[in-house]
Amino acid sequence: MSDGPKLVAISLLAAVLVLPVNHSWAQHSGCSEPQFRAFDFWLGEWEVTDNVSGKVAGSNSIQKMEGGCMLLESWQGAEGSTGTSVNYYNPEQGQWRQLWISQGRYSIDIAGGMLAEEMQLVGNIYPFNGSAARFRGTWTPNADGSVRQFFEQYNDDTRSWDVWFDGRYLRKDN
Repeated sequence: MSDGPKLVAISLLAAVLVLPVNHSWAQHSGCSEPQFRAFDFWLGEWEVTDNVSGKVAGSNSIQKMEGGCMLLESWQGAEGSTGTSVNYYNPEQGQWRQLWISQGRYSIDIAGGMLAEEMQLVGNIYPFNGSAARFRGTWTPNADGSVRQFFEQYNDDTRSWDVWFDGRYLRKDN
């Protein structure tokens, strides 16, 4: 290639690099819009109590990651169980999604959004040694700063929703 075409190619490349970009995805200011903050009430360090037994079920850490575009959940059960979830708002689908994995026990894939004052996500639970089942979770922020997490699994035999977990999140002292 002679110097003429090289200079033209370099000039075109330089022009492209300095031109303002008009793509909507490139102009996105991160994940600061209100829909990305709808689940922020769940952020923090928590002690989780089972509402049925009254016993401490474990602790949970919910952290904002990736410039505020996702929440990372890290669960440590009182009996030694662990689990992690990634929670994010998908603007194309207009909904939140949670993908949960627990050490060799099950995974959960649920999606939805804010209904009234609650985050409601619906999908499936996939036990690693059984059949998938419909599953739903509801997170409710309470006036005292606690959060209720209420999970239900659909029972095909009774054709009803059974309580899977009913917990209360209390903020740990900092």
